[in-house]
Amino acid sequence: MIVGFGLFSVLFVMAISRRMDAIADSPRRYRLGARPLLYLPWLGWEIVKSNIDVAKIILNPKLPISPRLIRVPASQKTAVGQVAYANSITLTPGTISLDVRDNQILVYALTKEAADGVESGEMDRRVAALEREV
Repeated sequence: MIVGFGLFSVLFVMAISRRMDAIADSPRRYRLGARPLLYLPWLGWEIVKSNIDVAKIILNPKLPISPRLIRVPASQKTAVGQVAYANSITLTPGTISLDVRDNQILVYALTKEAADGVESGEMDRRVAALEREV
């Protein structure tokens, strides 16, 4: 029953979205296509690795954390792309996106390693690759 309600909800939102696109003054500027099929498994693996790292930190009696705030550039062209990037950061345990503005994201990182992972720019490049203008 829950899966049925979920499927109904998805179909209902898709129908409303399609109708809104049909009567909107301006069409969508981008479409995702099949690119998320490559991004989502990579993001899933990053989430698993981060979960393991955070679990190790929690189980360590010394609790080796070094919290920090960092600003990382967001190279996405649209607000939707920047939000997708910020959400991807937040989905990864050990990091939280706090603010998105001026093509930058303020990120709280639990450890130096988590901060280094975000600063490497790999996730930024992968999310930017999802965007495609129509």
